[in-house]
Amino acid sequence: MSTQERQTKADRPGKQRDAFFDNAKYLAIAFVAMGHAWEPLKGDSRTVETLYTIVYTFHMPAFIIISGFFSRSFDMRPDRLKRLITGVAVPYVLFETAYSVFRNLVTGSDDGVTLLDPWYLTWFLVALFVWRLTTPIWKLVRWPLPLALGIAMLATVTPELGNDFDVQRVLQFLPYFVLGLSMKPEHFHLVRRRSVRIASVPVLAAAFVVGWWAAPRMNAAWFYHRDAAQELGGPWWSGPMMTLALMGCSLVLTACFFAWVPRRRMWFTVLGSGTLYGYLLHGFLKKYGDYQGWFEHSWMHRPAGEIAVTAVAAAVVTLLCTPPVQRLFRFAMEPKLEWAFRQDAVELARGRQQKEREREKVGA
Repeated sequence: MSTQERQTKADRPGKQRDAFFDNAKYLAIAFVAMGHAWEPLKGDSRTVETLYTIVYTFHMPAFIIISGFFSRSFDMRPDRLKRLITGVAVPYVLFETAYSVFRNLVTGSDDGVTLLDPWYLTWFLVALFVWRLTTPIWKLVRWPLPLALGIAMLATVTPELGNDFDVQRVLQFLPYFVLGLSMKPEHFHLVRRRSVRIASVPVLAAAFVVGWWAAPRMNAAWFYHRDAAQELGGPWWSGPMMTLALMGCSLVLTACFFAWVPRRRMWFTVLGSGTLYGYLLHGFLKKYGDYQGWFEHSWMHRPAGEIAVTAVAAAVVTLLCTPPVQRLFRFAMEPKLEWAFRQDAVELARGRQQKEREREKVGA
């Protein structure tokens, strides 16, 4: 995401962007869009349902791990808090409001706008805000990943948490963010080795076989991480067990995904800085299609239609990640809002020193 990239780049001047991460982010967001497009079709095709199951096992975990990795330098420094507010909190308010107004206009409903109940895709902004704000804690404790995993397991047996701010997702996806925080560049190099790439082929084949068997037998809501076990009709103890099982499967498939991400610059590398744009904006088109019944046409439920829907979803999210779209919507995604913040004393001192140097040069 562009805000994270700028933060890391600013913290480590002189280092160029790693094409691998931009490639990974773009490919992950393309899988997100394709997964959303498959959702209305999977009931009529076991192949689509299998692919949907596999993609939902790793696409958000991969995206969140990268988000955690690029949040390692976050602390409570004023400039970083400003970026957190302008790059995450403000876009949440704007897009949550925009989604609510959009839904009312298209469906003719008269629902109010609420910031307590994230709608459709905006839950990720809430989660990212909480995760990054708690980053100093995870960097302080001795065993961050086991602690985060324990919190996620407890969340699955606590339906009393409710739906405010999609707290279940915030807590159940937390281990992936903390894992990203704990990773170093060399960990990504391990999964980019040729031996891992070769080993990933039979693993992915096995995943397809398991997915084919599990798709009609398993409740897909487990992959959304938004409900407690009791709300999914299972006994309380199934929540912690599924948390561990799904995380194990997610990490294996995420490693396979990373193994095949290109390491060199590609035509889509530049799109990696605009993935948050593609993520949030494609939701309007997907929901509009749902409301207008686009996915109800019979031809879409045939192999040719399923392939066409997949290609269109990938093309649309690709377009929404492009630099022109980023420039058009930067006012909402990355607003400056300098007027809303007090200027830090250190920044003021730096500004005065810069002006003094400029005056000295002029005087000389």
